[in-house]
Amino acid sequence: MIRLIKLSTLLTCFFVAPIILAKAGSPVSNFDTGTFYAAMAGSSLQEVNIILTTIKDAVFAEKEAYEGALLMKKAGLVSKPKDKLSNFKLGRTKLEAAIKNDPGNIEYHFLRLIIQEHVPKIVNYRADLKADAELIRTSLKKLSPPVKQAVKNFSKNSKFLKAGDF
Repeated sequence: MIRLIKLSTLLTCFFVAPIILAKAGSPVSNFDTGTFYAAMAGSSLQEVNIILTTIKDAVFAEKEAYEGALLMKKAGLVSKPKDKLSNFKLGRTKLEAAIKNDPGNIEYHFLRLIIQEHVPKIVNYRADLKADAELIRTSLKKLSPPVKQAVKNFSKNSKFLKAGDF
C-alpha cells in the first residue's frame, strides 16, 4: 500500500507537476481590459508604461493590437520628437499587423479609431476613420461588455461615433 502511494506521488511529480508549473509560469490572459481602456483614455505616461510592461510579459490573442495602440498613445505623451516617432511607428506596425491578421476583429478597428481621431494630421494616419466608425457602429453587439463600455465612453467626445448611435 505504501509503495503504491509512493508510486502515485512519484508519477505526479514527474508528469503532472511540470504541466501545472508550465501553465502557472506563463502569464496568460488575466489581462484587465478595463485598465487598458482607462490608460488609453487617460494622460498618464506612467500608467501606459506599466500596462506595456504587463503586456510584454503576457500571452494572449490581442497582445499585438493592445501593445501597438499603447505605443501610439505613448508617442503622444513623451516629449522627445525621436521617441514620439519611434513609438508611433512601432505601434502602428503592430496594430496594423493585428488588423491584417484578423480583419474581422471589431475591437482592433476601435483601437485604430481611437488613435486616428487623436493623432495629428501630419502623421498621415487617418484614412480609415469613417470605415472603422461605421464597422463599430454596426457591430457593437458583438463586442465584450468592457469594450462596449469603452466604445460608449469614447463616443461621448468622438467626432465619428456619437453617443446617440448606440
